[in-house]
Amino acid sequence: MTMAANTVISAKYPPLIDPTRTPLAYGDRALQRLNRELNTSDLLTCQRAVMSLCDYLHDPEHMADAIREGIPQSLKKLLSNKDITVRQKSTECLYVVAGHAIGRESILNENIIVPLSNLFDDKEDIARKNAHKAIEMVSETPRGAEGIVNAKLVPKLVDKLRTEHEEIKKLILDTLHFCMRVDTEAALANKAMEVFTELLSHNSEVIKAKTARDVMDLSVPQDGKDKAVEVKCVAVLVKLLGDPSADVRANAAGAIMMIAITTKGKYTALEVNAIPPLVELVDDPNSEVRINALKALTCLSEAPEGRKELLTHIEKIKSRCSDSVPAVVKAATIAVKIITWKP
Repeated sequence: MTMAANTVISAKYPPLIDPTRTPLAYGDRALQRLNRELNTSDLLTCQRAVMSLCDYLHDPEHMADAIREGIPQSLKKLLSNKDITVRQKSTECLYVVAGHAIGRESILNENIIVPLSNLFDDKEDIARKNAHKAIEMVSETPRGAEGIVNAKLVPKLVDKLRTEHEEIKKLILDTLHFCMRVDTEAALANKAMEVFTELLSHNSEVIKAKTARDVMDLSVPQDGKDKAVEVKCVAVLVKLLGDPSADVRANAAGAIMMIAITTKGKYTALEVNAIPPLVELVDDPNSEVRINALKALTCLSEAPEGRKELLTHIEKIKSRCSDSVPAVVKAATIAVKIITWKP
């Protein structure tokens, strides 16, 4: 008796085969094939290639070969693709590329910053987020920050702070932080101080801390200090001195310190009673908070009214001269010297 074969024809893929990714060629042929498929007109092939590339680039050993093969140029073309999957994964690939020094150089040399910034207006949140992550990573080097400033992206970044989601706002604040180390004029000209002052009242502690840090950066030049006084930023910063977050307290004290370097800044801080909360921070558990508070008090003591008020707290400030952190000791010693100075 002959048994009939009962072969089951399955529509399922074999195990360990991912239909969303293209199979990789062997060895150094992998990038050649991926690059060829990235430039194909077939959407499905392009999608699978960019998905595979995203995984492939996470291995640092592949980065130099990818740049030599011209992968960044291919990704640059895909940034304007109509398909959201292609745009999302190409921006993610560029974020991974930007995580390496040679990758950041390639992004700058191939003029990818502007095409990448065009995705700031993308209708899909994930594409915008990946674009901002890549730009933020590029901004972390002086040359990268300079490239972003030269591409005139600062006005756009400041504008996006008003409308973007919380997660993306954090990335923008970090990008602006590095850009303002290179140039503050563009930020000041586009009302960045006004936007920062509004964000200081945000619910998120992370956003408040990053914003206070950016106010400190923007207050380095004279125009920045004057603008902070003009938009009543100091009063908001004084309120943040009692915030539960140590980062918020430290950056708020640092921003007040920077603004109070000018006479106008000193008297503005004195008018909003900045001294009592700053004196309280002299005994803060966080050393950065203590240092910034002491430096801010030193600036305020240069005004006769400030010195007079601080003389009543001199013993508390003197106690920090025996602090366990050398930087706090130095700041306290200078503060005591300025407060007790007599003409």
